[in-house]
Amino acid sequence: MSKEIILMLHPAFGVLGILASVWVFAETLNVSATNTIRIRAAALLSAGFIWLAYIIGGYWYVVFYAADKALIKAGPWPFAHSLVMESKEHLFLSLLLVATLLPLAAFANLQVRKSARQLVYWSALTVIGLGLVMEGSGAIIGLGAKVALLAQQAG
Repeated sequence: MSKEIILMLHPAFGVLGILASVWVFAETLNVSATNTIRIRAAALLSAGFIWLAYIIGGYWYVVFYAADKALIKAGPWPFAHSLVMESKEHLFLSLLLVATLLPLAAFANLQVRKSARQLVYWSALTVIGLGLVMEGSGAIIGLGAKVALLAQQAG
């Protein structure tokens, strides 16, 4: 598989995980016997997509990121690695944990248990929020590499 495809799959799976969490949240607002299966399916999809984003991103990080890291740190935006990437590495673990919790909570009796319903709401919102932070962080890191390449060309 080419490097470019791997690099595109990482954020694509992240976005799909976020969208599945939006689906979970929307369905849970009007929980009923008819949409419980959809809530559970969307929660499983969300967790699966977030895990795929983690695995693919981890592969990229281990195999290819060293060159990007050196480029970014030598460029005009070294904070793209030293602050943004370092923060992303740690925050992502929280996202992974909550995304894994989401389907576990979704398999409770959401029609009866208000506390389980609230756990699903907040877990889905946390996945959405942290996922958006991860996507934005990735954009800043990508721009850090681009700015560094442009600076090399100009200099």
